[in-house]
Amino acid sequence: MKSDPQTVLAPATHDRDWWRGAVIYQLYPRSFADANGDGVGDFAGMVERLPYVASLGVDAIWVSPFFRSPMKDFGYDVSDYRDVDPLFGTLQDFDTLVARAHELGLKVIVDQVLSHSSDQHPWFMQSRASRDNARADWYVWADPKADGTPPNNWLSIFGGSAWQWDTRRRQYYLHNFLASQPDLNFHNPDVQKQLLDDLRFWLDRGVDGFRFDACIFHFHDLKLRDNPPAQKADTLSVPASNPYSFQRHLYDKTQPENIGFLQKIRNLLDEYGAASVGEIGDDDSIKTMAAYTSGGDKLHMAYSFNLLATESSAGYIRRQVEELEAQIADGWTSWSIGNHDVPRFLSRWGGVGATGDYTKVALAMLASLRGSVCWWQGDELALTEADIPYEKIQDPYGITFWPEFKGRDGCRTPMPWSRDLVHAGFSGGRPVEPWLPVPAEHSARAVDASEADTASPLHFMRRLLAWRKTESRLLRGGIRFVDAPEPVLAFYRTPDQGPELLCVFNLGRTPVEIDAPANGLQQIHTGVDEHLEATLAGERITLPAHGFFYGQHGSV
Repeated sequence: MKSDPQTVLAPATHDRDWWRGAVIYQLYPRSFADANGDGVGDFAGMVERLPYVASLGVDAIWVSPFFRSPMKDFGYDVSDYRDVDPLFGTLQDFDTLVARAHELGLKVIVDQVLSHSSDQHPWFMQSRASRDNARADWYVWADPKADGTPPNNWLSIFGGSAWQWDTRRRQYYLHNFLASQPDLNFHNPDVQKQLLDDLRFWLDRGVDGFRFDACIFHFHDLKLRDNPPAQKADTLSVPASNPYSFQRHLYDKTQPENIGFLQKIRNLLDEYGAASVGEIGDDDSIKTMAAYTSGGDKLHMAYSFNLLATESSAGYIRRQVEELEAQIADGWTSWSIGNHDVPRFLSRWGGVGATGDYTKVALAMLASLRGSVCWWQGDELALTEADIPYEKIQDPYGITFWPEFKGRDGCRTPMPWSRDLVHAGFSGGRPVEPWLPVPAEHSARAVDASEADTASPLHFMRRLLAWRKTESRLLRGGIRFVDAPEPVLAFYRTPDQGPELLCVFNLGRTPVEIDAPANGLQQIHTGVDEHLEATLAGERITLPAHGFFYGQHGSV
């Protein structure tokens, strides 16, 4: 059921630059909180648990897709861009979420999947019916080669050819993901207009911005040229076992026409004072992030898979940030070390035996980099990657590439709320089986258990983000790295005026002692965690295992 949109605040009533340096908490509707007891999360559950999110000190929530969908890819296959899937509730329930979030001081960012729709969307059902109907050109159709094979060598991220034969039109259609997710044809101006109108629908309901999924896939090469082989397999956004990494994706994504469409999006967002963050999973993601955020007329910010990779050394992190800073000019990034597409960072980066202290230092490091922050739900509880048995795997990606790649379900398991309730209280203690199992180790780290332990990563996050809001150099300043031995990462945050802020992090499991980068260093005691805070003696900084240090030259 559709309802009237909420009243929109005039853009002048809020800070248009709120997104710079913001911390954005990603909510996965299926897995956050189940209020109606069907084993799947919903809007009522999110509304009930929203005060918990606000208590963390984050600035915004990013809500993963909740639109009507056959759920072949769990909402990333949209069949109606203007309605809520009944699994999660109604449009009125969404409006309630937005209103409650705003009451709690949280911005609301909606995950938008524009590059492709579901094959059950009425647009596609009409498009595939004939070659001469009103929406015949709304999707990417192409004739086969003379031998009946697909038009070119493009591959789907989910395995196999990116082309699917359709018996009705006797043509192939493009799908960069599942065959049930056909790609829209952005070369058709009517498609662009329709999608912009759909964005306006949600802006009129009071949302504060959008996260654009797969936003480099909006356009394709009209000549349908073959992609060349990759000189080196790109395994940042796909596993090494996926042949998608064998190609250099020159023609199936990141086309120059995309700049113009992003500018149209920006013009629309500027009407409402809304913000945007784009997902960039590209062969040269840093270059694309710079291009898509520069000039103040495209995306507000973008994030890549560079810190969502398995590599986590101090040197690797420094290289990614410095390479971006060398290219991004007046653009802006949003760093992320975890989301719904990759294994939990505590397992991926920390490895076997990683503790909550590693979660703390990783969060402190992430929140100190230049840029905004995207934080995946539950990482503040030091949750590990869940080991889902094959018979319970839901992710089509995991089913295809099992067992070398077990898919994305291990990071998407239900949020654990109570250690003593069945399924960790995800469904309020009801015995219903959740859509994915809750591991026993997650129950032990449930929210109520973390609340009871003042030394938990949960409390650390609250204290850190509260202190961060008082330190302007971490929100808007520049960044300059200094040399430090592994596993130490050290850099200055550089304001336009005043002393630089030195940030040092020991990403290792043993204490480390290093020389201060210059004389006259004064320590800033944050009060965030005395156990992990380094000590300064003379010109030597002693960092405990997973410890951190903040300081400046001159009086504090």
